[in-house]
Amino acid sequence: MPSETRLLRLRSDDSVVVTLDALEPGTALPLDNTALLCRQPIPAGHKVAAIDIPAGAPVLKYGQVIGFSTQNITAGEHVHVHNLAFSDLPERGVTSGVANPLPTVKPQTFQGIVRADGRVATRNYVGIITSVNCSATVAKLVADRIRTSGRLADHPSIDGVVAITHQTGCGLADDGEGLQLLRRTLSGYAHHPNFGALVVIGLGCEVNQIAELDLPTTTPVVGLTIQEAGGTAAAVRAGVEAIEALLDGMVVERQPVSAAELMLGLECGGSDGYSGITANPALGVAADLLVAHGGTAILGETPEIYGAEHLLAERAINDDVSRRLLDRISWWREYTAKHGGTLDNNPSPGNKDGGISTILEKSLGAVAKSGSSPLTDVRLYAEPVTTKGLVFMDTPGYDPVSVTGMVAGGANVVCFTTGRGSVYGCKPVPSLKLATNTPMYHRMSEDMDINCGIIADGLISVDEMGQQIFQRILATASGKLTASEELGLGDEEFAPWQLGAVM
Repeated sequence: MPSETRLLRLRSDDSVVVTLDALEPGTALPLDNTALLCRQPIPAGHKVAAIDIPAGAPVLKYGQVIGFSTQNITAGEHVHVHNLAFSDLPERGVTSGVANPLPTVKPQTFQGIVRADGRVATRNYVGIITSVNCSATVAKLVADRIRTSGRLADHPSIDGVVAITHQTGCGLADDGEGLQLLRRTLSGYAHHPNFGALVVIGLGCEVNQIAELDLPTTTPVVGLTIQEAGGTAAAVRAGVEAIEALLDGMVVERQPVSAAELMLGLECGGSDGYSGITANPALGVAADLLVAHGGTAILGETPEIYGAEHLLAERAINDDVSRRLLDRISWWREYTAKHGGTLDNNPSPGNKDGGISTILEKSLGAVAKSGSSPLTDVRLYAEPVTTKGLVFMDTPGYDPVSVTGMVAGGANVVCFTTGRGSVYGCKPVPSLKLATNTPMYHRMSEDMDINCGIIADGLISVDEMGQQIFQRILATASGKLTASEELGLGDEEFAPWQLGAVM
């Protein structure tokens, strides 16, 4: 342990501080020049009471309420799930248009792939999209045959073949919200610029017919069904032949493209007590830089902005955008209640082990990923994102489902912050993994791209790390492989949000 215990008070009026070191009982706590002692073992990244907190009082972190004490808490005590509880907060009046000015930037470029119709890609994949789970195995076999055939070695500008498979496509109402959502997600992937060619495979008799998908007209597309092809083996042969015929037309050369063409998905998973003070705010700085360049940053995970939505609504460019954001929170209240849950069923066990006690605390840290840019639009899950700037997309908090929606909306790079250690990959889009703390970064270094833990170590500022993240985003968009790409991850992470009854 360092010679002096390191404590972080995020706002002057906070009733808790974050310890950056594991504490033992009797450890002197250097806080406000008082002779305060730690009262029980407290893990690094967890909260310590900075003042005496009476039972039932609000507990403040980030200058915001993160919960209410369930008992009297003495200064120096561990503040966590044993003495801190969630309580729903009353709706707050919000004035939109309150946002910081964008930073002044020198225009930068990356080496992108410009499609014939002007869309800009960061990768060049062949996509195999399945209309139904019944065609998933055929799609995977086709992809495996192409990978092992050696044909891609002759086309170094092609990044690979990815089979987009899922668990649905039939057994659901043909006029319901679930099918509409699936089709919107699949169509979003089909239109993604990172796919230079597509093969779409169905069974033939499913509810989600290929003909009903919105497929691109500017990307080469081949459609087939297993039943019409003559069965599984015949469909695999047909799929392989179709891709082999498409490869020569997919040769591309990268060229300088404005950073304004980037659409960045912002995600956090396996969050911990460091997330809101290292990786998330640093990613927020990078997001602000991208927006200042004319690009787009997408924030999602509606259940994980709950309790912090007012901070985003205040930054909305007008009352309509603010209202649409708050309407999504209201929808989620009703949605979780209908299924016997509440929005405070979050955080996860891993989040709690890492020092996060309530959904309010988790949300306040998660919103930091969005930086301070104005909120320009609110989109439904997997809707095309057409507005520049900071955009909110209504997604669940479950990481694969959330990122799937962002990619369907057009995200061509993802930054994923993690404290516990996510191993997420995201074909056809590169996903950078940002570690919130140094011990986890070293423990899982082969999965991590950037160590934001050095902010807590006192080696770099949040702004400096944000600048580094932005430069890494540009390099990744230019073709530099991420850790997950080096490891070959990303083939199984397509996870569309499933709504409606399975019949």
